[in-house]
This record gives sequence, structure tokens and C-alpha cells, in this order.
Amino acid sequence: NEIGDINHQLEHRISRLEGVLRLEKTITESGGKVFATNGKRADFNTTLQKCKEAGGSIATPRNPGENDAIQYFVKTFNTYAYLGIKESIIPGKFQFLDGTELSYTNWYLNEPSGKGEE
Repeated sequence: NEIGDINHQLEHRISRLEGVLRLEKTITESGGKVFATNGKRADFNTTLQKCKEAGGSIATPRNPGENDAIQYFVKTFNTYAYLGIKESIIPGKFQFLDGTELSYTNWYLNEPSGKGEE
């Protein structure tokens, strides 16, 4: 039927576009979530805005697989990555940007220190 054909064409086109982005190392996925980067350095607020403009949100790892997806970009582009977390009103405690508690962390020993090596 016509709707099935259109759906198939769209799926094929999306698959091709994802393939190109994978070749450029600007996209990866984990657990059904797509993680992407433009490969450019920016400050935190610009990063938030660019993610929003792309229809997404800043990366917030909620499990080891998602953490690995973010690490992929850190290693590929030899840079840091901002995460969608912030320090809570309790010093040394962190939360998601919406204020909910973190359910997953993978900090280095004695981190986070706020020095960019968390």
C-alpha cells in the first residue's frame, strides 16, 4: 500500500543518512538513544542551545552503555564532553538538570572536583 511504500522509503533514507554520519564519526547509539556531535568546541550554554535546536538534549548518561557512547566522542575528538548534570544545593551531590537525582555515576576516585576531569 502507499503508506507502507512511503514508510519504507523514509526508513531507507534515514538508514543512509545514519550511515554517512557514522562514517563521519558524528553519531552513535546506545539502548535506542542516538548520541550525536558536530565535533566543535563550545561552552556549556551554547552546547545546551545546539542540542535543543537539533531537537534533542545534552547527553545524560544513565547506564554504562550510554556512558560508553559519550566516551566514544571524547576519545574520537580528543576533547571533553559536557553532561546534563549539575551540582545540587548540597555540596558534592549532583543531579540532572531538571533536579532529579542521579541514578548512575561513574566518577574517577575523588571526583567530581569541578576541575574537568570527572
